[in-house]
Amino acid sequence: MSGGNEFRFFLSCDINLPVTFRIERLDGVLPQSQSPPQRDIDALNKTRSAELFVECALYIDGAPFGLITKTRLESSGPPYCWNERITLSTKYRDLTSKAQLAFTVWDVSSSSEDGLVGGATVFLFNSKKQLKTGRQKLRIWPQKKADGTIPTTTPGKEPGANFYAPSPVSSTNELVTVWDPEVGRTNPSEHKQLKLARSLTRGIIDRDLKPSINERKAIQRILKYPPTRTLSGDERQLLWKFRFYLMSEKKALTKFLRCVEWSDVQEAKQAVDLMGRWETIDVTDALELLSPVFESEEVRAYAVSVLERADDEELQCYLLQLVQALRFERSDKSRLSLFLVQRSLSNIEIASFLRWYVAVELYDPSYARRFYCTYDMLEDSMMKLEAGANGDDGFKLWQSLVRQTELTAQLCSIMRDVRSIRGGTQKKIEKLRQLLSELHSELTYFDEPIRSPLAPGVHITGIVPSESSIFKSALHPLRLTFRTANGGTCKVIFKKGDDLRQDQLVIQMVSLMDRLLKLENLDLHLTPYRVLATGQDEGMLEFIPSSSLAQILLEHRSIISYLQKFHPDEDGPFGITAQCLETFIKSCAGYSVITYILGIGDRHLDNLLLRDDGRLFHVDFAFILGRDPKPFPPPMKLCKEMVEAMGGAESQYYTRFKSYCCEAYNILRKSSNLILNLFHLMAGSNIPDIASDPEKGILKLQEKFRLDLEDEDSIHFFQDLINDSVSALFPQMVETIHRWAQYWR
Repeated sequence: MSGGNEFRFFLSCDINLPVTFRIERLDGVLPQSQSPPQRDIDALNKTRSAELFVECALYIDGAPFGLITKTRLESSGPPYCWNERITLSTKYRDLTSKAQLAFTVWDVSSSSEDGLVGGATVFLFNSKKQLKTGRQKLRIWPQKKADGTIPTTTPGKEPGANFYAPSPVSSTNELVTVWDPEVGRTNPSEHKQLKLARSLTRGIIDRDLKPSINERKAIQRILKYPPTRTLSGDERQLLWKFRFYLMSEKKALTKFLRCVEWSDVQEAKQAVDLMGRWETIDVTDALELLSPVFESEEVRAYAVSVLERADDEELQCYLLQLVQALRFERSDKSRLSLFLVQRSLSNIEIASFLRWYVAVELYDPSYARRFYCTYDMLEDSMMKLEAGANGDDGFKLWQSLVRQTELTAQLCSIMRDVRSIRGGTQKKIEKLRQLLSELHSELTYFDEPIRSPLAPGVHITGIVPSESSIFKSALHPLRLTFRTANGGTCKVIFKKGDDLRQDQLVIQMVSLMDRLLKLENLDLHLTPYRVLATGQDEGMLEFIPSSSLAQILLEHRSIISYLQKFHPDEDGPFGITAQCLETFIKSCAGYSVITYILGIGDRHLDNLLLRDDGRLFHVDFAFILGRDPKPFPPPMKLCKEMVEAMGGAESQYYTRFKSYCCEAYNILRKSSNLILNLFHLMAGSNIPDIASDPEKGILKLQEKFRLDLEDEDSIHFFQDLINDSVSALFPQMVETIHRWAQYWR
């Protein structure tokens, strides 16, 4: 107050500080189900030692915003005193007048189904839109998780409610689910023992301490664990004990950082210091440190510093996941977002894909603000670029990317007009060509070249109406032929009404696996066609001239007859050239392995395509990670006609097919950590088959690699998989295949 009449105030939009509050304590009565209606905390402690923590979540306008924060475990009650300061990644400037804090209390020692004690929600601003200050006493709603929607079902200021009225107990003979509090959470007893062991050895630092033979074996076993595996207390203590010995082993860093007690300030400080002096890890391992498991800003910044060593080609392989990893950062302008923007300024392809990957995430209300921030950073940074060698300044470069969005908007408009036309596909095609050449004549020849969204290095100058068409399907996808600046053409499929993000992920994995195989000098002639989601229900796909196996069998009766049409050779195997057959066999092997690892489902003759040169490839990936609409699907995605085209299950060409399968499988097993890390970074995405149950999907993926087997054993395992699948296709050959398998064992 100044002069007795004036008050000094600030607008929250001007406060660039993180939201901060303090969790003090829990008083009063704790609820208990299926026993006396209530008991006080003293009585509770006489029977068991409750171990509570508070989960703090921020909601803005009824939607969750930012990362959830948790207090430490507290078991010294009553009362249960935390007196812990909580700092969120969200700034005050990001809040609205409807911002709420949602507090949920959990008891890890409870025998109830999920350990839920109760929750309460409170608005950060009062009715006068002033930020609340001082102590806030909230009432807990028992057995209810804090609800941040508007209106909330768990108001912390609700007056006169009987919060601890007992719930009616059912007398029916129901099955009771017994909840194990240790599953998915730190074992409290083990946690205490670990802290005690650390405290006893903290003052004793022997930098020359070396493990015994048995301890070295145990350490090597731990280092081979997949990134999805949780370390036990003994394993964490073992790595901590020999942390100085392990500093020269780069593969040990990610495991060491998992064993650190980050809530212990001294231990965290020592871990960060050791991390800076550790043998530098590989780029692929740095991806693990960007997963939601690691919250330390220092650790995540270190991961980004390692990523800075990757060249542009490798970075593009992981760009989709790095954008998703922004969800796990503690601030909107993180080291990761700054790195991605900076790299995009020197590579227009990275800039184009980064812009699209971020733009699609703007539809997610939980993280829209964060992705808007990255989008704005990209735009502002690019607009400030000076003209390069080709004369294009930052403004022109950015506008070349913005025109991509304008193009997709025009294509969406055309699709609406085409769908409104009554009649068959031919009438719709005629309408499409009319719209392209007349009403939307600016699409025939663009005013300025546009960078292709699928391949930003290619400039497209217009659409050829006479070569554009529509596919026969419910969504009527467009098949468009674009002119290119170098005088050629490129064909693209544009879809509206279909979420292509899952297809985009699968094809990214096919492209990555193709790269991994080629690095080991194994080219299986895969077809990683380009896919780009330009919205939640729209996107582009590269059109590859090909025919479905269903169409081929209908017109030619067999795959061999089809290939004879394009590559006849009277002296070659089955009347086709040896090169064509080899291409077919290799591509069949490659996709058999990849579809098995990724758990691709719903395979049929319409989504198996064959190119004129013999390359087989898969399309349409609505089911992944083991999901399949068909009951009891075979482990390998082979069809009878594919095996027959190799000469049958007893031919030398089929044997070669199995050899390629096993070789590819073992190569990809060596990169299992990379693939698992990439899928883990997608855990927060809205991709259907991942969002439904991320942990389950990743574990299914891990199981496919059979990391418990040595290379030689994995070959036998994969051969059995193939034999089982072929046995189902050719029942009469079951006994023959079984005898041969036993013989070669």
